[in-house]
Amino acid sequence: MIGRLRGIILEKQPPQVLLEVQGVGYEVQMPMTCFYVLPETGKEAIVYTHFVVREDAQLLFGFTNRQERALFRELIKVNGVGPKLALAILSGMSAQQFVNTVERQEISALIKLPGVGTKTAERLVVEMKDRFKGMNGELFALGGGDLPASIPVNAASADDPESEAVAALVSLGYKPQEASRMVNKVARPDADCESLIRDALRAAL
Repeated sequence: MIGRLRGIILEKQPPQVLLEVQGVGYEVQMPMTCFYVLPETGKEAIVYTHFVVREDAQLLFGFTNRQERALFRELIKVNGVGPKLALAILSGMSAQQFVNTVERQEISALIKLPGVGTKTAERLVVEMKDRFKGMNGELFALGGGDLPASIPVNAASADDPESEAVAALVSLGYKPQEASRMVNKVARPDADCESLIRDALRAAL
């Protein structure tokens, strides 16, 4: 099990980061709420990981702290929720926002996330609420529940941030037409890719 990586960020292609650790490059998929706070390309980063082995792939999912990883691990235990859907959920809202949403039983907020229908949302509320009871109450005391107001600028931003933002949203589970609509709604000339993704996800909630 690979549980933690410390290395240099070589590439940032939302929602994936390429991290070089002692000469080996690890491709790590991260929720956008974690991706936003990564250092710039060329800087060192510490990522807590969850390793998934499938017949056709070996996947690494990364998080900025243990609490977010713990929540991801609880999410993928829910019936019908795999790693990709868990990644999309934690991209659409922070760990604290998700905990608050489940505790308030806000089904309407959950079904706005890609891949989450009414039945899945109801299952998340029932199963996750029970899981929270058995966990340390301070586990998700992560501070404010909003997405970061500012984002580190990626020195290796793509020439077309809008296309890159759309591709990132599609990889998170949004349909291409929906992703394009979300990005077009928040597009502005001076926005980089990560800002567009952040604003599009915020507007979707």
